[in-house]
Amino acid sequence: QVRLVESGGGLVQVGGSLRLSCEASGSDISAMGWYRQASGKQRELAAAITSDGSTNYADSVKGRFTISREHAKNTVYLQMNSLKPEDTAVYYCNVRRWGAAYWGQGTQVTVSS
Repeated sequence: QVRLVESGGGLVQVGGSLRLSCEASGSDISAMGWYRQASGKQRELAAAITSDGSTNYADSVKGRFTISREHAKNTVYLQMNSLKPEDTAVYYCNVRRWGAAYWGQGTQVTVSS
């Protein structure tokens, strides 16, 4: 079993920045990522990073969000800059290990205009 501890959400004004963190317990974590779900919408991928550092971003966040990971701490970060009201959502950490996917409890990000 993998436990995920998320932090870093909150309320920010348009154009502001936030940094999300997610620490995973256990070893052999492969891909790590952040999904988001806005009210009334489906959950979608925001950004993901593989164990070798390859990244993937949703078109809507490219150039504004940066995903990174710290292997020694089993931690993934999402640096979010130039935030827009449409970035408002619950952000969920997701990690994969041995073919199984694990989810964090979610952290609210609210961007006010």
